[in-house]
Amino acid sequence: MDDWPSKLADLLEVIATRIRAMTVDRVAKVITVASLALPLAVLVALAVVFFFMTIHGALAIPLGSSGGFAVIGGLFAVAGAFVWSRRIRSEDKQ
Repeated sequence: MDDWPSKLADLLEVIATRIRAMTVDRVAKVITVASLALPLAVLVALAVVFFFMTIHGALAIPLGSSGGFAVIGGLFAVAGAFVWSRRIRSEDKQ
């Protein structure tokens, strides 16, 4: 009977450790990933914007501003047509 309090304390510690592993540790991982992914996403979006600004600037020199926008728009239209042609058609599978 003298061993009962130490067994109860060990059991409570095991239960608390298991609950912490199922809750707090998972949330800590999610918070870590989110705190690293958000600045990365912002920096990638900023890099994409600067990339397209650079392309437009390079095209605006020989073609003018409207020509630069037209070439970029045409490239997006061609890329969109390609993606549209490669889409999975669910109505064909039925």
